Amino acid sequence: MNEIIQELKIENMIYEIRGKQVMLDSDLAKLYQCSNGTKTINQAVKRHINRFPERFMFQLTKEELKELQSQIGTTNYKMNRTIPFVFTEQGVAMLATILRTAVAEEVSIKIMDAFVSMRHYISSNLLSNEIVEHKLLEHDKRISLLEETFNGFKEKHNHIFFNGQIYDAYSKIVSIIKEL
Repeated sequence: MNEIIQELKIENMIYEIRGKQVMLDSDLAKLYQCSNGTKTINQAVKRHINRFPERFMFQLTKEELKELQSQIGTTNYKMNRTIPFVFTEQGVAMLATILRTAVAEEVSIKIMDAFVSMRHYISSNLLSNEIVEHKLLEHDKRISLLEETFNGFKEKHNHIFFNGQIYDAYSKIVSIIKEL
């Protein structure tokens, strides 16, 4: 059992869909070593459907499935097959309580650890994003100040000279230089 968990990195089986971190039913069936694959999971969920509100488990749309396939580069789910269900962290915990496999408890602990690890990774990246956002705001202020300075410069020294007005152009250049 440990070889399977170590061979499959659980963190790589967690996807973000609809703004939630979720796991595919097929990945869970693999981890829980369900003899009939997703069929075992689907039957268990149907027997206890009241324990699985949409915030715990939902079925992907065809568009979401296509997007997921393009992200992970797989075509495990053909469009003529049933579109997969995905389980949130709470859904995985609930699933562990109703599945009767020999490895359910151990795998559930590993999955919960993976979700916590992913949350920690995301939150630490948010901190660095806040620093970047602060820097961007600082640079935005500096750019605005430069734009104002250039706009003021344009208004003061914006003149048109026509052919033959060389003396006027030179005298304007001299007056601009004197201002500096």
